[in-house]
Formats: sequence, C-alpha cells, structure tokens
Amino acid sequence: MARQPSGGPALPLYLSEPGRAVADFGLYLAARPLLQALPHGDGHPVLVLPGLLADDNSTRTLRATLRRLDYRVHGWRLGRNIGPTPTCVDGLRRRLDDLAERYGSPVSLIGWSLGGIFARELSRATPDSVRQVITLGSPFRLTCESQTRAAKVFARFSHLHVDSVSFPLESECTPLPVPATSIYSHADGIVHWQTCLETPGPRAENIAVHASHLGLGHHPAAIYAVADRLAQAQGTWAPFRAPTVLRPVFPRPDVPEPSSPLAAHAA
Repeated sequence: MARQPSGGPALPLYLSEPGRAVADFGLYLAARPLLQALPHGDGHPVLVLPGLLADDNSTRTLRATLRRLDYRVHGWRLGRNIGPTPTCVDGLRRRLDDLAERYGSPVSLIGWSLGGIFARELSRATPDSVRQVITLGSPFRLTCESQTRAAKVFARFSHLHVDSVSFPLESECTPLPVPATSIYSHADGIVHWQTCLETPGPRAENIAVHASHLGLGHHPAAIYAVADRLAQAQGTWAPFRAPTVLRPVFPRPDVPEPSSPLAAHAA
C-alpha cells in the first residue's frame, strides 16, 4: 500500500522536469507511426483542461491526436489556468453545458494536473453531462501544500480565487459519480505521485506510466491509455488492461493507503 508522503517530489526530479518533458515529446514523435493503430472512437465530445499556468497550447498535441481518432475534441478557451477564479469556475460550467447541449451527449473530461481537479469537480456538480473523467498527474488527494512543488505559484494567485483551498480536499472523501481514470507517474517532479492515486472501484482505476509531469500530455503511453479509455462504449466500463507487448511501459499501479478518508469510504 502507498502511504501518503509528507513532502513533494525529490529536487532532482523537479529540476529535470523541462528536459524530461522534451525527451517525452521526442518519444511521441518517434511513436507517431504506431499511434495510427490506436482505437478510434464513436465521435463523442471531449473537453481537455490544462494545468496550472498553462493554456490550450499545452494540450494541442493531445487534442490533435484524439481528433485524428474521430473524437470531437475541444480546449477550454479560458486562457491561462491560474486557479479557480470566477472566470474559470463560471466559464468551465458554461463550456461543459454548451458542449453537452451542442452534441446531445455527455462529455468526456480530460484534465492535466490542476485541470484534472477541475474536471473532477465538474463531474460532481453535473454528472449527467459527464461521460467519464481522465486525469493526468492530478494531485486530487493532496493533504498538505508540501506535497506539490507548485504550491507557491498557486498561492500567488489565491487573492483572485473564489474559494480558499483546505486540506485534505473535502470533496475527495467520496468517489466520483462517473467512471474515473487517474494516469500518473512515479517520476513526476511537480506533485508527489501518491497524491494522484484514485481508490480502485467498480468504475475507478489508476494507470502508471514512465513520464515527467510536464510530458504527460504527449507521452506515448499516456496517450495510448487515454485513447483506450475513451474508446469504451457509452454505458460500459472495464479496467485498463495493457496488451502483453506493452506491459513494460505500464508499471503495476499502486493503491492509496487504506487509512486515508477516500480509501476508508470505499472500504
């Protein structure tokens, strides 16, 4: 069982994030011919949310790849993500409502880091409009600020936020009302990987990959996992199973410490 850490990622992991993210993009470029074999979807809408200080440019590679797989993929169109500002909170709700109404279908939400926390909150507020939630390195199980290297950056904009953040995140004491997949990495240099762990359940899972935090949106293994999850027929869900040939790139996923509030609720 993975116990909740008291600190954030090791300093070498943090300092090497930019370089490793570039290497992850190199892996994506090398794997592009193979990505053509990814499963195609049914054309349902997908909304992709960026991480802290990022905008839609950061998710361009992921969205372009999913668009080639026949999904109707959209960015959030809210500029740079500086946290839960009134513009962000109200704009996200309107964006989701608009897409669900436009396509007459629930929307799959993909959130990178802080964007994943927003995606989870959206699914709790409007479960009928959400098909599933997939998070990429999202620390939705934070119990203290020291578990993330981004705490000071987030706090810099706290005067603009509609709500103050308290730990542990209160909403995470109950499972999501929709299927949930958390994709995370032990090599994450921004948030401690244990803070990204979902409690496995009938419609909840974790998928581990070898990637940097800043590279999760374009790492080939993460993209493969996202495509596999999106390709499931609406109303059906089964845990991720990597093909035998790809198992080395998908480490065995961890589970959270059972004494945590979320794990205790699931038990």
